[in-house]
Amino acid sequence: MPRQATDLQQEILALKAERNALILVHNYQRGEIQDIGDYVGDSLGLAYRAREAEADVIAFCGVHFMAETAKIINPSKTVILPDKDAGCSLEESCPGEKLSAFLEDNPEKNYYVIAYINCSAEVKALSDCICTSGNAVKIVEAAPVNRPILFVPDQNLGAWVMEQTGRQMDLWQGSCYVHVEFTRDSISRIREEYPSAELIAHPECTYAVRMLADVVCSTEKMVDYAKNSLASHFIIATEEGMLHRLNNEVPGKTFIAGPTEHCACAECRFMKMNTLEKLRDALRDLTPEIIMPEETRVRAEQPILRMLELSD
Repeated sequence: MPRQATDLQQEILALKAERNALILVHNYQRGEIQDIGDYVGDSLGLAYRAREAEADVIAFCGVHFMAETAKIINPSKTVILPDKDAGCSLEESCPGEKLSAFLEDNPEKNYYVIAYINCSAEVKALSDCICTSGNAVKIVEAAPVNRPILFVPDQNLGAWVMEQTGRQMDLWQGSCYVHVEFTRDSISRIREEYPSAELIAHPECTYAVRMLADVVCSTEKMVDYAKNSLASHFIIATEEGMLHRLNNEVPGKTFIAGPTEHCACAECRFMKMNTLEKLRDALRDLTPEIIMPEETRVRAEQPILRMLELSD
């Protein structure tokens, strides 16, 4: 909790206690939401915390697919999302019906489908295993060698995983609209301004940006890398909310938002749809609540549990 919590933050914490709620917060959320989260982390860490949750209510401060994931592995709990319209460009790039049609049109391939967690419950239900940016390499390395892999929906993460593993995969042509806004030119300009700074890039960035990076890693691993590096300045090529956590957990070092071609930092409009007011209202009213057909939930649960087992 922040040292001097606002009245609104105090109200949220009181409602959390009243509802026996757990507040899970993604690294890209607003700083004032991160400050009152029970756990702040990346998709993999949040999936673990959701599975371990003993609370009656999970308030998921992230985007829709994240709250869906929490509900899939906690069917008896009430899972709420502060803003029901907080979506994801990656999720939108791979609708369940399109993936289903693609698999039906290519039965001879017998694809082993690995789905990045940034996808809908319907896509998860069609998949063999889920992955996050933090464990994608491990998940791909564990995939059967006698079946071709279809990696959905992020082509940039998939390409990076192929570089790391040497494993060939067919890639769905989706991308995160935030991470593709980083360009070689915009990153090169900021590196000229901060020549001694190390560049940390998320694997959802394009190949041109990844090639410039000192390290490519998930947001969780960004924290560890910054703590252990001898460098004092870092350019962060991911959503700008990550800088709040880095500044909190790695004091004494300087973090610079990686610029895009159009602005000084990359901000996800979906992640920023959640606000303290909406979180307060969601805890008070227990809505918007995540609800899905039980058949879809059961089918989607298996590849998520497989991911968690392989990641332990």
